[in-house]
Amino acid sequence: MNRRPIRLVTAALAVSAALLLNACGSGGDKDSSDKIEGAGDGGSKASASADPSDGPGKAGRPAIKLPSSFKMEFVGWTNSDPKLQAILDDGKEALRADHAAIIEGDPDASYVKFYNNPTSEASSKKWIKGFVDKDLTLTGEARISKPQVRINSTGSGILFYCMDESKGFTKNLKTKEVEGTPKGQSPRVQYQTRLDRTKDGVWKTSSSTTKRGGC
Repeated sequence: MNRRPIRLVTAALAVSAALLLNACGSGGDKDSSDKIEGAGDGGSKASASADPSDGPGKAGRPAIKLPSSFKMEFVGWTNSDPKLQAILDDGKEALRADHAAIIEGDPDASYVKFYNNPTSEASSKKWIKGFVDKDLTLTGEARISKPQVRINSTGSGILFYCMDESKGFTKNLKTKEVEGTPKGQSPRVQYQTRLDRTKDGVWKTSSSTTKRGGC
């Protein structure tokens, strides 16, 4: 798993899209790079999970809270297939966990570990620590939309989505300076992640990549 050097130069969300999902690389998963055919991209009503260990509050899933100063809006994150909905739910919480840890200033947050396998957890912790060491937090809003999800031939969950960072900012806790997406960079980023299901029914993130301007 390869990770780009942390570039804490302007907006945290600009950095986050470039770094968070480059944290683990593609993991060599050929299926994960395929275009998802027939995947749910929103608009369908989610069904109740067929597995009692799936869903919010199950399998010991931690409660992740974000302050009112930073909002993550998830648009269209429903699917009529309960297994695919479970992947969407855990994929969403993994993304929220990493951002919440930055705001909390805690690279060792238990919820980061919960939603990542050991290798991706190490990368996430390093990424989060980069913000904490620079006294940076997150403010504003991130809009996450157009999710596409499927299960590949090896049983891994493949999840694509787009993040719009145009209203997201970093704030220096000491200087109070606020910065946005660097000039010349697209605020829209395509995320591609692979998740693997544990025996407890949690879909933990295994690998991730991003493509800035891919949405």
